[in-house]
Amino acid sequence: MLQRQAPLGSACAETWAMSPAGDSCLILTFAQVLSPEANRQAARCARHLNEAVLRGELVGITDIVPAMVCVGVHYRPEHVTHTEGQSPYAALADQLAAVMRKAATAEADAPRLIEIPVCYGGEHGPDLEEVATSLGIAPEAVIELHTGQWLDVLMVGFAPGHPYIGVLDASLAPPRKATPRTKVAAGSIGLANRQSVIYPLELPGGWNLIGRTPLTLFDARRQEPCLLQNGDKVRFVPIEASTFASILNEERFS
Repeated sequence: MLQRQAPLGSACAETWAMSPAGDSCLILTFAQVLSPEANRQAARCARHLNEAVLRGELVGITDIVPAMVCVGVHYRPEHVTHTEGQSPYAALADQLAAVMRKAATAEADAPRLIEIPVCYGGEHGPDLEEVATSLGIAPEAVIELHTGQWLDVLMVGFAPGHPYIGVLDASLAPPRKATPRTKVAAGSIGLANRQSVIYPLELPGGWNLIGRTPLTLFDARRQEPCLLQNGDKVRFVPIEASTFASILNEERFS
């Protein structure tokens, strides 16, 4: 494992490590446990690496996948430029380190701020009452805590456009359901362990469903198929059922 150090206070700060994951993937790790700082570093550095690929500075890379505290770099070993006696992994590690050093002098980008309208409870949030009871607070208090702050999109994964959002107030930490549902409606807002997810499609899932957004999280026809990206900040905004129906209708015909 290669250990590197970038200057603190920069776009790609904190200590990071590189390690191989098979013969065609490299992992950059920024921390061993989730923290806001490490998560933002992973998101920012993934953007810098993507930009370097577009500029032609990195050759042979097929995909760059940011997660909560790490970034996966998938590549074609036969396409990586390397010297005699040097492995494609070692060559790519050196190239990535050079990009990271350059990124360390760049200003950190301001995150996108996105509001997510949510209709809480009832048919759209069938677990809201149960969650409130388990936490010993009123359903209204759950909603107030869930909508009370800007949150980070920690990663997008599991399904196309499926965001993991947090970290929520410490009191919003119910466990996932013991028995997952086989079908969860697209747009459903899940809550568990101080995080929320938004189901982009009809999927199985075991999160506690407390509401639903009428927004379309994933549409392959859009130029940017995923509504949310790593590094975005979101705030949940409560809406009435009539507003939900109106926005949903607009989304379907947009």
